[in-house]
Amino acid sequence: MELRVLHRDEALIAIDKPSGVFVHPTDLDRGAPALLAPVCELVGARVHPVHRLDRATSGVVLFAMGPEPARALQAALAEADKRYLALLRGRIDGLFTIDRPLGDLETGVKREARTTVSPLGPLADATWAEVRIEHGRQHQIRRHMNHAGHHVLGDTTYGKGAWNRRYREAYGLERLALHAASLAILHPASGVRLRIRAALPEDLRAPLARIEGWAALAETGDSGAGLPPTAV
Repeated sequence: MELRVLHRDEALIAIDKPSGVFVHPTDLDRGAPALLAPVCELVGARVHPVHRLDRATSGVVLFAMGPEPARALQAALAEADKRYLALLRGRIDGLFTIDRPLGDLETGVKREARTTVSPLGPLADATWAEVRIEHGRQHQIRRHMNHAGHHVLGDTTYGKGAWNRRYREAYGLERLALHAASLAILHPASGVRLRIRAALPEDLRAPLARIEGWAALAETGDSGAGLPPTAV
């Protein structure tokens, strides 16, 4: 697997995860591609995943270089600034927040979860948006957007099949339109705030480029239409 390294130092390594790849192996689909082993091979030592992205979601994933950085990073994630880019069903005119507990998918125990959506612009009959989350529950964005009636396009679990088929046939959207574009966190060694960004991958950018209005939206720079793949 070809790895795109976004940041690397003595405490952590950040990888730009492709859609369709697990963070670590799972019994849900044995033999499916996962990042953990290739990252260990790249580093030449054992690394520790400190958070997860859904298999279908692309973007920034952190691995710690040892147990101590892993504990520090996991604690820091509670206060991290996590920003996603998503193509959401329907028109969204203004910022809104969903503050709705979500049940754990295995135990059913409900935990607080908060998701804030900032629309960046309309695309066809959907909205390109920046999504910020607190708490980071499993499938949080996808579940909250489904609850709000603005499911993530390409979501085959919580979404709407008719919408997904239409966007697949019209624009070639073959994946979940959700990308972990930016993560800002306190570095476990220096204490300095580190922001790591991942640009839109081609398998998401190409379908978006087919939608009328994308070119103007993508040129607006800080709108979040496409973030540079650099760590600042």
